[in-house]
Amino acid sequence: MSEARADADYPGERLGLPRSGPGSIATFGRRVAALVIDLVCAALIGLAFFDYSPLATNLIFAAMQILFIPTIGGSPGHRIMGMYLVRSVGGWAGVWRPVIRTALLFLIIPAVVADDDHRGLHDKAAGTMLLRK
Repeated sequence: MSEARADADYPGERLGLPRSGPGSIATFGRRVAALVIDLVCAALIGLAFFDYSPLATNLIFAAMQILFIPTIGGSPGHRIMGMYLVRSVGGWAGVWRPVIRTALLFLIIPAVVADDDHRGLHDKAAGTMLLRK
């Protein structure tokens, strides 16, 4: 990935990413759909095994993020929606970045506040970006 440029015509251009297609920044709609998929999966598992304990559901959601991002490149929702998570400079997200990113997701605000490249504060803090497959 190249260094960020000051001006950009589309999200991700400053990061050296294509406008659309594989390797482009994931759209807000895809991100929301992936989040809903992950939340529904966590809720169903929580309902099936923990009598729908909100704490258990939240822990299942966190575990899904922390376990699947380093192993398959994204959460189940990310993968179903055709996205993957990488470091901002490219490459594997590693183990600690998903932990930071997930912790900030629970604060909600970092996930909904985004920059011009459509990267939420949780992604910026973790040094990651969500791209289209």
